[in-house]
Amino acid sequence: MKTIAIVGASVAGVRSAEALRRAGFDGRLVLLGDEPHAPYDRPPLSKAYLAGRADEAELALLDDDDLADLSLDLRPGARAVALDSAAGRIRLADGAEVDADGVVVATGGSARRLPGTEGVAGVHVLRTLDDARGLRAELVPGVRVVVVGGGFIGAEVASTCRGLGLDVTVLDGLTTPLSPVLGETVARPCVALHAEHGTILHTGAVVAGFATATTAAGERVTGVRLRDGREVAADVVVVGVGIAPTTAWLQGSGVKVENGACTDDGMVTDVPTVVAVGDVARWSRGPSSYRHEHWTSAGEQAAVAATNLLAGTTVRTVAPTGYVWSDQYGRMLQLAGHPDPADTVEVLSGDVDDRRFVARYRGGDGTTTGLFAMGDPRGFGRLRRTELPRAAVR
Repeated sequence: MKTIAIVGASVAGVRSAEALRRAGFDGRLVLLGDEPHAPYDRPPLSKAYLAGRADEAELALLDDDDLADLSLDLRPGARAVALDSAAGRIRLADGAEVDADGVVVATGGSARRLPGTEGVAGVHVLRTLDDARGLRAELVPGVRVVVVGGGFIGAEVASTCRGLGLDVTVLDGLTTPLSPVLGETVARPCVALHAEHGTILHTGAVVAGFATATTAAGERVTGVRLRDGREVAADVVVVGVGIAPTTAWLQGSGVKVENGACTDDGMVTDVPTVVAVGDVARWSRGPSSYRHEHWTSAGEQAAVAATNLLAGTTVRTVAPTGYVWSDQYGRMLQLAGHPDPADTVEVLSGDVDDRRFVARYRGGDGTTTGLFAMGDPRGFGRLRRTELPRAAVR
């Protein structure tokens, strides 16, 4: 291959560029990003950046030396709108075309929005740097913040806003937020962090609509209406209800799309010269398929995809560690492995009531399937090496 184009300039795209160079690719490497910014890291957007403790320069994934070492043709603001895989050609929104012998699909996803929020000031999602800029500008003293969604991103935003001294309410449709991922036993102490730090949490809360007021600048949110008839007052609303994979540009390309760009377990699509990585990739092993929206997974997949793209076939398969972390209310939450929410949980060290512990998940056959830690990264690291050297994805 003489030219490889990576479509998507977030962490999955950057890690793919690095992996391709490590694997020996010395041809032309083009990195296309649909945002006008140079590649940046997303995890700080809901934490240090949103809190004003980090500036935009600290978010950069690549510096000038990195760009030189990678010999990267970086093109910010270059949004792909179509892929002609037979011709090896990518069409951009401005009408320009990029020819490539191989393509890495790393387009991630866009934050899901709730109906009725279009054009309403004060309602935010948090996925991009521009999203974070807009939200940060509104987090001024005295505003009432409502976060819709109690998953990791929603909980991080709530934690950050409480750290800024704001009144925060979290709305989640589940009885126990995070339980589909962590199981009830582990999710409960995570959820308890909200109340312990002054955040109001309404569970079983289904959003029915939004209250607004007309201002000189247009419609502005004043509250969130729930299906049970309650209304929660709000000056700022943050919607954190997941993402939709960015795949529309793949229509007609020969790449199968089904809630993501479909691949085998080597991250190779139905088109051998096209691989997919990161949030947009849905990879299969046997009858099961997976789409991992996690920072660590992006790098793990990129290394495998680079090897297989250069080989022209699947010679290596992905072995995800399942590692995820989150910072909430001064506590680091860490998960590794691939536990089922119904797995048995055993506390290995610490105390759940102190919010500092490490727990092990065990499947029905007694096998360790995962580890979780709250507030004990050192203990987590030690036990991960002994208890979970490599948990198989299930």
